[in-house]
Amino acid sequence: MSAEGFLEAKNVVFSYVNESEEPPVKNEVLHGVSLSVKKGEFVAVLGHNGSGKSTLAKCFNAINIPDSGTVTVAGMSTADEEKLLEIRKTAGMVFQNPDNQIVATIVEEDCAFALENLGVEPSEIRRRVDEALKTVGMYEYRMHAPHKLSGGQKQRVAIAGILAMKPDCILLDEPTAMLDPRGRKEVMETIKRLNAEQGVTIVLITHYMEEAAQAKRVVVIDGGNILMDGTPREIFPQVEKLKSIGLDVPQATELVWRLRQRGYDLPADIITEEECAEAVFGLFKKSSRERVL
Repeated sequence: MSAEGFLEAKNVVFSYVNESEEPPVKNEVLHGVSLSVKKGEFVAVLGHNGSGKSTLAKCFNAINIPDSGTVTVAGMSTADEEKLLEIRKTAGMVFQNPDNQIVATIVEEDCAFALENLGVEPSEIRRRVDEALKTVGMYEYRMHAPHKLSGGQKQRVAIAGILAMKPDCILLDEPTAMLDPRGRKEVMETIKRLNAEQGVTIVLITHYMEEAAQAKRVVVIDGGNILMDGTPREIFPQVEKLKSIGLDVPQATELVWRLRQRGYDLPADIITEEECAEAVFGLFKKSSRERVL
């Protein structure tokens, strides 16, 4: 398998069927989507509700099987039922609500749950669980009850449960949507560390632009099609295009865009608050110097 096609979707068409209608109504959500993710990449996927971004993520985890087209994970086809377990061990998925993934009453037992079901040796389970909980900063809470944890801590436990499976890739479907700012920060720091230090491939579905700006690559989906694909500095300066499909941009980018519209000479590709502050300060400094002269 080449690094080029670690996650590969080719001409994927996927539909949901509404069984409550008579006759059942087929609603096509993905319209021939093609996307390739390299091993070790950190990709953020953006799109408004109903755009197809979560549907695509579930295709990579073999939860959704395409009507047509192909999806492969590390060279394994999601259409091959014999490969489903291996695919889900290779590309683990973390969902929006951590309560839906936590099944045990003790943190370390929850982290061990999938490994026990797979028949992994107890000593290996112990080693993997400890390692996973330490990686996400939750080892000291290993004997705690999950329901007593904060939202961010619960989500980190959910991530640890996936990490214990030793995946090469983690798909995260809006993992911070139900969290407060502190919880979102905790989860994002964990995700970035896994990518940077362990080379875990990250596909992050999010509607928080500041989170997407921390990725190395941003993919924008609209109406079941890929509309944009590039680095955050290539994507976010296209403010009007993003707004036209109902998406925002990072606040720093928005401020710079508005200032540029009013004639201020600022770089268009600013995406962080620090860059914005530095650029605006430089502008005022230049203006003050010119008034003195």
